[in-house]
Amino acid sequence: MKDITQLPLFKDFDGYSPKYHFFKNSLLGKIHDSIPWDDLLSCLPDERVGPGAPSWFGGKGMIALMFLKSYLNTSDRLLLERYNTDWSLQYFCGKVLAENQQIKDMIIMTRIRSYLETNCEWETFQEVLITHWKQDVNNSHVLMMDATCYESYIRFPTDVKLLWECCEWIFEKQLYRLCKENGIVRPRSKYREQKLTHMAYSRKRKNSFKVTLRRRKALVYLLEKGIGQLQQVLKSNKGVGLSLNDLARLATIKKVHQQQEFLLDNPPSTLKDRIVSLHKPYLRPIVRGKENKPVEFGAKAHILQVDGLTYIDKLDFNAFNECTRLKLSVTKHKRLFGSVHQLGADRIYATNKNRKFCTDNKIFTCFPKKGPRKQNKSEKVLSSEISKQRATVMEGVFGVNKEFYGLRKIRVKGAKREKFMIFFGIMAGNAVKIAKRRAEKELPPGQKAA
Repeated sequence: MKDITQLPLFKDFDGYSPKYHFFKNSLLGKIHDSIPWDDLLSCLPDERVGPGAPSWFGGKGMIALMFLKSYLNTSDRLLLERYNTDWSLQYFCGKVLAENQQIKDMIIMTRIRSYLETNCEWETFQEVLITHWKQDVNNSHVLMMDATCYESYIRFPTDVKLLWECCEWIFEKQLYRLCKENGIVRPRSKYREQKLTHMAYSRKRKNSFKVTLRRRKALVYLLEKGIGQLQQVLKSNKGVGLSLNDLARLATIKKVHQQQEFLLDNPPSTLKDRIVSLHKPYLRPIVRGKENKPVEFGAKAHILQVDGLTYIDKLDFNAFNECTRLKLSVTKHKRLFGSVHQLGADRIYATNKNRKFCTDNKIFTCFPKKGPRKQNKSEKVLSSEISKQRATVMEGVFGVNKEFYGLRKIRVKGAKREKFMIFFGIMAGNAVKIAKRRAEKELPPGQKAA
């Protein structure tokens, strides 16, 4: 693999190579030109070392592959297979393969995510990109804000499923394995009987509350017994046999047992930091109140939008009230784009505190009018237009990002890795929009871009 700038054929990018000329005039080439690569590279460490650092690929190649994964909305393996055969993707990453070369390391995307997770923050990347793109923003005085949830790829969590997964891990994956490796007689338990009972429970189309409660109590007791037996085996074996990841998983299972034991006698609303997934213990239930999906499991994001350019204000796996972010969001917008004169948000933001803040700072909002004084005709038209833009453009961006940029279900594991995937999905959508906007400016008057 060679750097594109070191190839004699591509020393002068004046159209000498037909392929490179076609790439520069394609949408992918314009997206490449809209991204400030040098500024992004300055956010990475000078030495490409550390967990998962593919130093032979380069910093630009790593960031470019993350953009391509979101832009193409494909899996890691399919992305690399297409990279091996598509010269336009190679130009985008700045690394051109020879005719007899191909990338055989199919876990390179996992290594890249591990490297980014260890060495940088998505907030720093966002600051660089928004600062570079704000020159293409026209109505910078208009700010839109709303919250959404980017769901994680997990099975729908129930207490019975979670408890059974913990029991399976304790008994089959650890306890029985350690007993076999060390020649220890398996301790007595009701695991096999409970396995048959759980299979019969799972086959039923619908189970009553009493049956489910009885099942939960039985699994809580079985899990408590399994944890104790595993601890005895580890104590006799001086802790040998479990890796660091296994010890972390065991700590998570102990916390799950405590929480599930607490839920047997207490309502779920009194439990904080509830674990809903054994493989992704950082996930929390996000109550959204939607008719078809009242609860979602993933990261809640408070999103800001300026003239179609979307960026993240806050991204957290714990639920938060987005209406408390209005003042902070206006401050962040002022630092990046300047003063806010018009603000679009839904009714949840229309608290007395937020109204007073907007009035004191002379910010016109689309909030429903409060008080005896009515809006005049021009204010009604402006308020209606802001509400329409927020409901169509901003809500539309949420749907487009989730449908076309890999944010429908986040499949990677790890809190920070999921945040990076959400960030690159949103920024890939921004890059496409900026590239099309710049392409329209280059066209003759009256002609529209394809």
